Amino acid sequence: MEYLKWSIEDKVATITINRPPANALSSGLINELSTVLDEVETNDEVRVLLIHGEGKFFSAGADIKEFTTIEGNGFANLSENGQDVFERMETFPKPIIAAIHGASLGGGLELAMACHIRLVTENAKLGLPELQLGLIPGFAGTQRLPRYVGTARAAEMMITSEPITGLEAVQFGLANHAYPDEALLENAYILAKKMAAKSPISVKATLNLLNYAKTGQFHEGVKKEAQLFGEVFSSEDAKEGITAFLEKRKPEFKGK
Repeated sequence: MEYLKWSIEDKVATITINRPPANALSSGLINELSTVLDEVETNDEVRVLLIHGEGKFFSAGADIKEFTTIEGNGFANLSENGQDVFERMETFPKPIIAAIHGASLGGGLELAMACHIRLVTENAKLGLPELQLGLIPGFAGTQRLPRYVGTARAAEMMITSEPITGLEAVQFGLANHAYPDEALLENAYILAKKMAAKSPISVKATLNLLNYAKTGQFHEGVKKEAQLFGEVFSSEDAKEGITAFLEKRKPEFKGK
């Protein structure tokens, strides 16, 4: 790995974007991210993924210098590749948390929006400023941002190219929680460990069902919920969870 560092501890895989000075998202970095997803998806030691940036930024955006080396259909191919990887993240069977500090702009925000949960520092800057360069978002930012903040606010953010703060991101529904800079990673790990303590079977089923809500398929979603409700109830984890509740102890889920 040239641009990413990652490690596993307490069933949490921590992925660090390490491409100074701004952690810009190049095609190489996105490909490395895809490789990490391959490795952690089938790793039973990983139950939650946590993504953050090294240095002063989460990610200040796509690699603009790389744009000068691309011609013809290369731009559409770059966009489609990023969209595919980020869609895979959004539909990933294990929770992905983005811990955002500094700047999360352009492709950096599009990466964060593909995660299931976003935690931010209070003064973080989040935005899609591509129109300032005469461009548009290319990694599904035009589609994800309105889902979180509404169409009108998304239009304002994109067309003015002005970022919002971490506190505003929580207020607008783009982020879950905001923390002082020094408390971000500590609280991100606390949340990740809480999630890692749950049954991987029920977590995977829940994330699967959230995808139906994303696409507005209510009736299909409730049918799938009934199916998965029955399947989850027959798991060893479900039996362990019920037994532990009756015995007034913490359950020990094994993912079976």
